Amino acid sequence: MNISTFNAFKSRNYRLYFTGQSVSLIGTWMQKTAVSWVIYEKTHSNFMLGLTLFASLFPSFIFSFIGGVAADRYNRYKLLLVTQVASMIQAVLMTLLIFFKDYSVWEIIALSALLGLINAFDVPARQSLVYEMVDDKADLPNALALNSSMVNLSRLIGPGIAGLALEKFGEDICFGMNAISFIAVIGSLLMMKLPKFVVTPSTKNVFGELKEGFQYIKRTPSISLVLVMLALMSLLVLPFSTLIPVYAKDIFKGTASTFGVIDSVIGLGAFTGAIFLASLKPGRNLRKILAANTLVFGAGLILFSHTTYYPIALVFATISGFGMMSQITISNTLIQTTVDPAMRGRVISFYAMAFFGMQPLGGLLIGYLSQMIGTPDTVMIQGFIAFGIGLLLFRFLRKAKKENYKRLKK
Repeated sequence: MNISTFNAFKSRNYRLYFTGQSVSLIGTWMQKTAVSWVIYEKTHSNFMLGLTLFASLFPSFIFSFIGGVAADRYNRYKLLLVTQVASMIQAVLMTLLIFFKDYSVWEIIALSALLGLINAFDVPARQSLVYEMVDDKADLPNALALNSSMVNLSRLIGPGIAGLALEKFGEDICFGMNAISFIAVIGSLLMMKLPKFVVTPSTKNVFGELKEGFQYIKRTPSISLVLVMLALMSLLVLPFSTLIPVYAKDIFKGTASTFGVIDSVIGLGAFTGAIFLASLKPGRNLRKILAANTLVFGAGLILFSHTTYYPIALVFATISGFGMMSQITISNTLIQTTVDPAMRGRVISFYAMAFFGMQPLGGLLIGYLSQMIGTPDTVMIQGFIAFGIGLLLFRFLRKAKKENYKRLKK
């Protein structure tokens, strides 16, 4: 691993952010794992798993536009502080609900929806603020790849700890640890020294600003292609993760630990992918790597779908995680490094909509489909769709290369 893998750590603000966020995200993944397990234990329904994902992400889809405008219009730092405190309150409410054992599935779904609403404002503010935390803007792609490695390392550690905690101590411990983990991120934000916020006077109303952002994306095909591909993956492929409890409990006849382990190896693959991206030399063709890794993702899912031998299934789940990571990270990097700074918050809100907005709809679709044709066949179909999208991406790249070549010859 070369030294440039950690270039972004030269910036003090980014180091603080990275440390606080790392602790908080482990808590977030513990809560996510516990929610899925609690819902499946209570209902034994694939559809309810999809519905829970829908509730936790759909508010982000509806409100992320407003979150994007808010991130461009107001102080992103203060906005992020507010969303982190609100997330902590949500985690405390969830802990109390589970602790007193007198809850219905609908109460968990309602609190998941509240978190989705908070995230609609949190994601555009957080993603646009990373740009301001990095002193040397050439280190931005590295900061975004390190960000993903942090997200995926927490995805590796969080579900594993959650699986053990669920078995040994009960569900409320997972929710309680998530609530405590927010202290780290709020503390790190308070220690930052960011450039003074300059208010940019806004002449348009919220819808005028949204329209401006949409027109900017339409005029920039390199960004619109990435967003369309991400939306398709989020709708049809990424919701495969909602079916993992079914594999753990029904296919591998396992327990909460089994679920935690499968989720963790997906995280291990994703973490490896993120470190691979962070180690890339500047100037590498990220679009080509995105297309190749989409094929890897598809192949991993196809192989995983019908494997009934647990150790081999874990290998295929890891391969899927490696390919999956690129969808999110490379898409984000391509957008952040090419977008006009004045449009950053709004364009990121479209990115959040493509990523968070399509997944809940996909969760309902995949939950319903798996009830009809079975879980293994559903995941296999998702793998073939990812493979097809990867081939389409290669086709677009070839076409763009030919057009550039023709232009240069003129």
